[in-house]
Amino acid sequence: MIGWRCCGCWSGTPPIILGPVPPSSASSSSSAESKAKPQTNRLHIAGLVPLALSLTFAFNSPTPSLAIPSLNSPFPSPSPSLPTTPFSQSKDLPLGLQDDGKIRPCPSVNPGCISSNPKSSSFAFPWRIPDSSSGDPLLKLKQAILQTQRNPKFLVIEDTPYGQYLQAEVDGGFGRDVLEFLVKGDVVAYRCMAAKVTYVYPFTTALGDSKGQEERLKKIADELGWYAPSFDSMD
Repeated sequence: MIGWRCCGCWSGTPPIILGPVPPSSASSSSSAESKAKPQTNRLHIAGLVPLALSLTFAFNSPTPSLAIPSLNSPFPSPSPSLPTTPFSQSKDLPLGLQDDGKIRPCPSVNPGCISSNPKSSSFAFPWRIPDSSSGDPLLKLKQAILQTQRNPKFLVIEDTPYGQYLQAEVDGGFGRDVLEFLVKGDVVAYRCMAAKVTYVYPFTTALGDSKGQEERLKKIADELGWYAPSFDSMD
């Protein structure tokens, strides 16, 4: 506060008015602090408002790095491939002709198979239809299967650009076996295969023998009277 100084007030002489007394430094500083504090608080509050708004916008806005990929995304992450084993391969054995129109070879995981495809490990020579044979060879083949096999079921009988194709199922040693024949002119290609590969725990070697398939094919060929060459006949 601004005061007035009085000299001689206590000596009995008339007072001399000297003028306003400037406030002391202590009182001025305390006054400045009292005035500055509310202003400082107002400045802090004013600065926190935009900061809070920016944080709210940041947390509510989608961030690409933290976004969860959609199930319908055009670029799904590749799933890890499962290891391929002989057992898993034996669950899905392909049937039918190859893309080049040939009989398929025997799968390496299936020992109960024989095929006239030269790439097969269990190979057998194709049959030859003698000139004396007459009639539809595919119809005669179907009749021979009915006569020599148990519970036959014919799945496919059709004409293809590569010849006449026949696919049938019959009873085998461990389940059902699949017979496939391709008749082209006087040559008959074939594959005879167990439809189910059997494993005995804990062994990983499949059970099966191509000898049983050879005996089945021999019965069919003998019923037809067609020529079935073999390695034994070449000795």
